[in-house]
Amino acid sequence: MINRALRFVFAADIFLAVFFLAGCETMPQGIQQARIEAAQKIQAEPPGDYFIGRRYFKAAVYKFWGYVRRPGQPWSTAQLVVMNEKQKLTPDREQLNFGSDNNYEYKLYGSFTGQKVYEPASDGFYPEFILQKYELISTNPAPIFRSQFNDRAKAATTNRTIEKPE
Repeated sequence: MINRALRFVFAADIFLAVFFLAGCETMPQGIQQARIEAAQKIQAEPPGDYFIGRRYFKAAVYKFWGYVRRPGQPWSTAQLVVMNEKQKLTPDREQLNFGSDNNYEYKLYGSFTGQKVYEPASDGFYPEFILQKYELISTNPAPIFRSQFNDRAKAATTNRTIEKPE
């Protein structure tokens, strides 16, 4: 019962956030609808011992893997991670086709180690995630980055830009 109430409150928060943000920047009606539908889909994810990951490949510049979040949580809570592949290779490395799965969405099984890994190209430290298993969710998931919604943002995005999901 409490879980259902929290989901309702979360859905209302997402709806209000999308409603108010829509007034901040003119977006086509279809994009607003896509955001609402994506938020509803996230809310419908069953709780469990897994994560949702979005591959974020930046043309061999950076060595992080992508964004990882808990099921039912919005993309704005996702963490940019470095994958520990001692137990399982990431999908693109298994196929020896690096970055071929950019923007694909996966169900990930594994855990955070609690360690931070230094990534020299970005001069940043990122959480380490030990991958044990993955399942492909979508090769064409809903947009989560501003550059996927907005031509101005896309034009301003460079190969070295690290975007944050919204």
